[in-house]
Amino acid sequence: MVYLISTIILWICILVYLRLAPIFNIIDKPNERSSHTEVTIRGGGVVFVLSIVIAAFIEPYYWLPVTGAFLLGVISFVDDQMDLSRRLRFSCHLLAVSILFAALGLFSSEMLPSFWLLPLLYILVIGTINAYNFMDGINGITGLYSLVLLGALQYVNIKQHPFVEPELIWLPMIACGIFLFYNFRRKAKCFAGDVGSITIAYWIVYLLLKLIFISGNLPYVLFLCLYGVDAVMTILHRLYLRQNIFQAHRMHFYQILVNEKGFSHVSVASCYGMIQAAIIVLVLFSGLSFWTLSIVCLAPLLTLYGLKFKWLATDKSVTS
Repeated sequence: MVYLISTIILWICILVYLRLAPIFNIIDKPNERSSHTEVTIRGGGVVFVLSIVIAAFIEPYYWLPVTGAFLLGVISFVDDQMDLSRRLRFSCHLLAVSILFAALGLFSSEMLPSFWLLPLLYILVIGTINAYNFMDGINGITGLYSLVLLGALQYVNIKQHPFVEPELIWLPMIACGIFLFYNFRRKAKCFAGDVGSITIAYWIVYLLLKLIFISGNLPYVLFLCLYGVDAVMTILHRLYLRQNIFQAHRMHFYQILVNEKGFSHVSVASCYGMIQAAIIVLVLFSGLSFWTLSIVCLAPLLTLYGLKFKWLATDKSVTS
């Protein structure tokens, strides 16, 4: 019953938001770096924030990571509207990740015996959250990819290593399904916005780290393998071209497929979801070691990424 009531609440909330957003001019206008051509409502990802807040009412023990997610959701929603300074955004991300680490107990010497690992974890976590946000550029990709990841985490949670109350995964999954109803189509009714992609990234990173620390199984980090390869290789490529990596661009592999090669948003987003799902199946059932899994998963992706370099070499307009 709690899931039915939560679904109704979330659906009503997004319907209300879709009505109010145009009135307050919360819209995304296409530009030369966009992968869409029509004005679309931005910030539909508020449903992710709401689902996490509802989870906190059901499981109040988790108020600390929920507070971090809510903080990021609020600052990201404001940033969607008025483009806040990088210093303020970074400060909020730093605070939210500190809250996440506190929730995981990482400030104790028992959980993290080497102090030098803490700065490294800050860089990795903040970088992962922002890379996840950078990957939100076509219809369906954030909602579908997040749904695949959350589904995998829930499978592990129920079947292999219980690490969190199921509601904390089911509710964001429901939010993803509701959001996809309006976003996973040729002409999206709304986009997630930073409020959606950053908040769901934060929550997935929290769940993933909690699972890894409880189970002691590092291979679970490959749950983010596909996004990681695309984001990191694109950043390295842009650094090589001496571009500002914080400026909008159209150089991610999924952007090349949609904007330059003419594939539909739905098909590309579906491929990303299916490829990551296949990697997750390997991680869960192959029995291979972490390093062998890493080679098996990363080698084909890096080879495929080489195809992108070939395409970009023949189309200088994309990199300019």
